[in-house]
Amino acid sequence: MWNRLRTLILKELQAILRDPAALRLLIMPVILQSVLFPFAATLDVRNAAVAVLNEDHGSASTEIVQRIAAADAFGTLRPVTSERELRTLIDRQQVLLGLRFQPDFSRDVARGNSGSVQVIGDGRRSNSAQLAQGYIDQIVQGYAAERGARGPSVGRAQVVTRNWYNPNLEGRWAIVTSMVAVMTTLGALITTALSVAREREQGTLDQVLVSPLSPALIMVGKTIPAVMIAIVQATAITLIAIFAFGVPFTGSVLTLYAGMLLYAVALCGFGLFISAISATQQQAFLGVFTFMMPAILLSGFIAPVANMPVWLQWVSWIDPLRHFIVIVKGVFLKGSSLADLTPSLWPIALIAVLTLTAAYVIFRKGTA
Repeated sequence: MWNRLRTLILKELQAILRDPAALRLLIMPVILQSVLFPFAATLDVRNAAVAVLNEDHGSASTEIVQRIAAADAFGTLRPVTSERELRTLIDRQQVLLGLRFQPDFSRDVARGNSGSVQVIGDGRRSNSAQLAQGYIDQIVQGYAAERGARGPSVGRAQVVTRNWYNPNLEGRWAIVTSMVAVMTTLGALITTALSVAREREQGTLDQVLVSPLSPALIMVGKTIPAVMIAIVQATAITLIAIFAFGVPFTGSVLTLYAGMLLYAVALCGFGLFISAISATQQQAFLGVFTFMMPAILLSGFIAPVANMPVWLQWVSWIDPLRHFIVIVKGVFLKGSSLADLTPSLWPIALIAVLTLTAAYVIFRKGTA
């Protein structure tokens, strides 16, 4: 019995090792996850950008800003000259926090009065904003403690926090809105990734190819049902987010569906590309898995993109999920318009064009 079992085991191993496509799909996810996880899956705040509106320019505010700049949690400090400029940077998610010193901050502290530092967080990134505000509070309190040790006449500094788009930093809002994008991704990818591979495996692909339809029309026929399924799934999750979890919907339904449609087409491009290079449905499933893990890691769903190394932030631009999460959160929590979301819409459109073109070229070459 053991000899038969050993023979079967060796046979299975040989079957796997002799299939280059299956071998690549087994090895690639391990390599990608091993490389990406240590950099992308971190909940710590690193190199967070902060806008500083210093209306004081005194010694106390200057020293606090210097201490913040020296902290590992913070990277770029962007000086601004008005509250409007500060708001614009937060709106565009170019900074995580806004820091504002009142005109008499240093004078109040020197005279023994209480000076306040206003910290404005981007509530769309609730977890990171909360952690970053905690770091700011530690820095300010550490400064106040050192000043207090110098003499009783020195006033104390305190942090006053405020959060835009999510006043109470409800973490559930960020998670549920992101799930609209993540769950839509899985359904659309599986539907399109299995389409051509299923036809090839069942032997019906030749029947499709001898029909009057051109390869381009065949791909369109494979794409439209998947887009419809993706939009239905996204609609269902959106309704659950609004009515079951109480996430506020402040934007336009048309804007959300425009983003959904474009994103679904981009996903179909990836799915058809995976399907075109897969000989079986099993390989297509492995291809979807290979794509999904890096896509989720680089999207900002698990950890903010701003916490990643700069080179990985550049890599994440080719991830359509990253851009669609920004769109969904913008429509839900901020009421963003199509014009506001242009920086996220055009990368998805470009990704859609490139992936659909690549899928078409491979499909046509494979059926020639």
